[in-house]
Amino acid sequence: MSVAAPRADDERPVAGYALRIGRGLLEAIAPVGVDELLDADGRVRPASRDLGASIDLLGPAGLAHRRSQAARLAEDDGVTYGLADSARAARRWLVDPLPLALDAGEWAGLEAGLIQRARLLDLVLTDLYGPRTLLRDGLLPAAAVLAHSGFLREADGIRVPGAHQLFLAATDLGRDASGRWHVLADRTQAPSGAGYAMANRRIVSQVMPGLHRDTRLARLRGFFHDMRASLQQIAPSGTEAPRVVLLTPGPGAETAFDQSFVATLLGFPLVTGEDLVVQDGRVWMRGLSRLEPVDVILRRVDAAFADPLDLRPDSRLGVPGLLDAARRGQVSIVNPLGSGVLENPALAAHLPALAQRLLGEPLRLPSPRAWWCGDPAHLREVQARFAGLVVRPLARGAGTSSRVVAELSSAQRTALAARIAAEPALWCAQEPLALSTAPIVTDGALEPRPVVLRGFAVSRGDGYQVMPGGLARLAGRPGTQVVTSALGAVAKDVWVPAAQSVPGAAAAVDVAGHDTGDLAAEAALSPVPRAAEDLYWLGRYGERAEGVVRLLRVTDDLAEDWSRRPGSAGAAALRVVLDVLAEVTGVAEADGSGGPQAGLLRHAVDAATPGTLGFAVRRTVDTAHAVREQLSLDTWLVLGGLDRVLGELDGLAGQAAPGLEPALRPTLARVLEGLLALAGIGAESMVRDSAHAFMEAGRRVERALHVIGVLRGAFGTVAPPAVEAMVLEPVLVAGESIITYRRRAAVRRLGATGPGTAADVLELLLLDRTNPRAVAYQLDRLTDALRALPPAVDDGVRGTREDLTGALLAIQAAVREASPAQWCTPGPDGRRAVLRARLDELTAGLSALSSMIETVYFRRPAPLRPLSAASGRWLR
Repeated sequence: MSVAAPRADDERPVAGYALRIGRGLLEAIAPVGVDELLDADGRVRPASRDLGASIDLLGPAGLAHRRSQAARLAEDDGVTYGLADSARAARRWLVDPLPLALDAGEWAGLEAGLIQRARLLDLVLTDLYGPRTLLRDGLLPAAAVLAHSGFLREADGIRVPGAHQLFLAATDLGRDASGRWHVLADRTQAPSGAGYAMANRRIVSQVMPGLHRDTRLARLRGFFHDMRASLQQIAPSGTEAPRVVLLTPGPGAETAFDQSFVATLLGFPLVTGEDLVVQDGRVWMRGLSRLEPVDVILRRVDAAFADPLDLRPDSRLGVPGLLDAARRGQVSIVNPLGSGVLENPALAAHLPALAQRLLGEPLRLPSPRAWWCGDPAHLREVQARFAGLVVRPLARGAGTSSRVVAELSSAQRTALAARIAAEPALWCAQEPLALSTAPIVTDGALEPRPVVLRGFAVSRGDGYQVMPGGLARLAGRPGTQVVTSALGAVAKDVWVPAAQSVPGAAAAVDVAGHDTGDLAAEAALSPVPRAAEDLYWLGRYGERAEGVVRLLRVTDDLAEDWSRRPGSAGAAALRVVLDVLAEVTGVAEADGSGGPQAGLLRHAVDAATPGTLGFAVRRTVDTAHAVREQLSLDTWLVLGGLDRVLGELDGLAGQAAPGLEPALRPTLARVLEGLLALAGIGAESMVRDSAHAFMEAGRRVERALHVIGVLRGAFGTVAPPAVEAMVLEPVLVAGESIITYRRRAAVRRLGATGPGTAADVLELLLLDRTNPRAVAYQLDRLTDALRALPPAVDDGVRGTREDLTGALLAIQAAVREASPAQWCTPGPDGRRAVLRARLDELTAGLSALSSMIETVYFRRPAPLRPLSAASGRWLR
């Protein structure tokens, strides 16, 4: 790689490196501090030589392109961080295309340090919820430990089977000015990030394919295989085929993607608190037809919220009685309830001594020098050095974040010092760490940003297995040392050399050693009622969006041709189709002020009003996120595109001006393209199990209701012959049946040129069992879907699958007996009363059937509510 000499002072950038525009050369400029790409002399580090060569080759334009590719792939894969109801920009997961490369020797030291730390924390955790020798002997200050919110007295004495109590440890690391790695924080409550690490690898391997292919790189999948095997091994004794679930707060959690992706990688069900119930002292999962025993819970709900009976009584996320089941040894919960005590920053000052006491060796990965203010000597030192420290609360929470004292105003420093003096035991302090930097691709340049590396260790047999790499995060903006995903940190893939001599060998070994039999067995399990309901509504919302977008397209075509020709037959036909759109969607007066085009634009872009296209697409995307673990990975390529189209719709709304509405058809075409792709993935990529059956049932119910609504709106009232003739075509186009209609009409009429009739259209869209858009066809496919559903328990209240089949047979009989010619005969008032009545009956029957499906399969427990705040008792 070409390395240029430093430029003159007036040309030297603030950044540690830059790209020479037009030549694609990485300019080496001695970094201010430790840098992960360049050494102290400005030369590329040996571990990053291939990366440096790629940077040279790509140049500014190529790097910018790879950056946009990474952003697009993250959107396509549905990788998000943040609350579901926050601004959409805040939910984006930002991935830098350049990996963070570590050499084998350095990684070996980090790996050994992470294993040692996991062992040490495990011994501390075991002692704190067992004999508590460390507290009695004064090796840990009892006041600091017992005051920490992560210490749960209710979990005392509960043990997880196996060699370790700490199942999964995540450790945040930073490199200091000397180049040594330090521990910034331990994450043991419900560690997140392993799924994001795998997502980063998937993205960077596609953005930098040549570099990834030619690098002898340790693969990540083996870590998840080890985690899967370990979860099965910690089941309560006597369990022959352990049932493992991942307990999530739900799709609204900040790390919902990470949770669902880890569940997918492990092959275990993703459940919420309402999916589980404790009966007879053990945990069960609510199945569609029966309760299924649960033996192991991988917990991503904070411990305080895990059981509203024994812990926080206001929790809506947990399972009443969960702690009792764990105490009885009927379920293994990892990380154990109470493991959050290890996140106590007061422990940092005591871990070096604990390593010598418990392990007989020095701590390999130290923390920055730290003090617990509850110790008078420590408090005096903190007060003496206050201006140069980072102050941390004993427990994280609202309004108690860490503060860099040097960045505070004089008044803020005084107030913080007073709080510490008033309650010293609740505060810790540590020396700041000048983090090393790594390059991220920005607009036209490389910028150094502080980097934090999160490593992961999972219990495996008698030891711990470390993920070969991890999750690197860099500050989201220049000029700050704060690195947190909540503030828009940029993620990097972490590359560690593999021990194998052949690239890709590690991945091959992982696949060969994986027990696919268990995966196949678990894949056959029915989804929990919550997931089944979401799948059903995913089918309905996807089909609803497709039906509406087709109607909007034909309506927009008519408006383009006839909106400025009042009094014509075409204008009258446009009015009929607008009324159809209003009747089908429930959104009245779609044309409104500003003419039809303005109304159609509002109908397309409004994501807040039920019935609009924007609402249906938004709900399709959001519902898919709720059942991510049930869907094909290719689904996210489509949903990412639909998300971008939603952004286009928002943009169209901003461009709208009376009489100057932007062209709607190109965007509608992209929406339809995405919806068709989504339907195709469901049809061709999902296993034909009950999960697919629920989604298919929702799709068929919705399409049948949509077609019936269109027919009723278009032909329920007799229009003049010229107008009705012009309405036939948009109805057939919206029903994707115009070609079939014309071909059959040509054969039937032997060249006749006269227009068709409403009865002809009903014949094709209502009765034709070979037409994939006809109501009769939907009912046949709905029959198949119902057969694929699991049997339902006959409790005398909810009904059974056989009841559903009987209701569907009655609807099919009504369709078979339909007589389009008779139905379309107008009455004296000009209305086709028989047609409207019969279609209304079909609508009522299908709506009742849909309600029956929900009653039979989706009945969910009533929300928890406290009897009284004082008693902490709960009712369903």
